[in-house]
Amino acid sequence: MRDLEIYIRDLESSAVSDWLASHLDEIELADDSLGDRAVKGVARYRGNSVRVSLYPGAGGKRYTSVILEGEDLPWASDLDCARSAWRAMDTEIRCSPGDWKEGEPVEDERWWRLDQRGEQLAVWN
Repeated sequence: MRDLEIYIRDLESSAVSDWLASHLDEIELADDSLGDRAVKGVARYRGNSVRVSLYPGAGGKRYTSVILEGEDLPWASDLDCARSAWRAMDTEIRCSPGDWKEGEPVEDERWWRLDQRGEQLAVWN
């Protein structure tokens, strides 16, 4: 199973639903209104199941973690996913610089930051 994770700053709940719906089939989120709690859902992509999880308040109160998990996903990497989200939502998007796994230190604590200034590797804070 593959997973992609990006962090979206100041996310509006309908924006992520619209963006995902343009890339995934049959997306169903338990509740697309983001509060302070996680929102989970499922979708399909090329006939395969995709788990969708949104975690508000990740990486600082202004970011929402968006995680997609499945055998087949619309993007090859976190950065490809972040680029797509940036084009759709025009708000700051962050993601890890490589094949990071839970529990491992982030390489030099640098993350991709995509915003109106372009794409840059930056320290999170």
